[in-house]
Amino acid sequence: MEEVWGGAGLSVIDRIAVVQNRFYDRIRHGDSAKVAEGPATAQDFSMLAGHKYCLVTTYRRSGEGISTPVWFGVRDGRLYFRTWTDSVKVKRIRNDPRARITPCSTRGKPKGPTAEGTARILDPSENEDAERAIQSNYGLGRRIYETPIDAANASLVYVEVVPGPPS
Repeated sequence: MEEVWGGAGLSVIDRIAVVQNRFYDRIRHGDSAKVAEGPATAQDFSMLAGHKYCLVTTYRRSGEGISTPVWFGVRDGRLYFRTWTDSVKVKRIRNDPRARITPCSTRGKPKGPTAEGTARILDPSENEDAERAIQSNYGLGRRIYETPIDAANASLVYVEVVPGPPS
């Protein structure tokens, strides 16, 4: 049973997150993996207008890109999303700030051009602005979905992606 829940010592909310992420991995659209290898044709994140999900592609140490659909917000040309502090995505960003951004469906099916960006984990002092940017793209549905996670004081971080490759 420990294998199902992600190991000993995890809080209930973290265990739920493990199961939820495994479910999302199983239903992810097969075309999401192609984004990591295709050309980046967009120069900024304007192609995300009107979309509720985007694929964020981050890179393993081997250079292999892994794409994950996320809820996001864009403000002042920068993209913001929130994720679990100990997610593999965060580890990949800390090792390699390269990111690719593509509008997508709920399951991660690409729905437009891809842009390159540089990601960074935000300092907690910047979280409020990032949350406002994300919330501006959603309504009551996201608030309802996120309320139990927030109430449980889950360990989350915000990520900012700016257009363009790392300098």
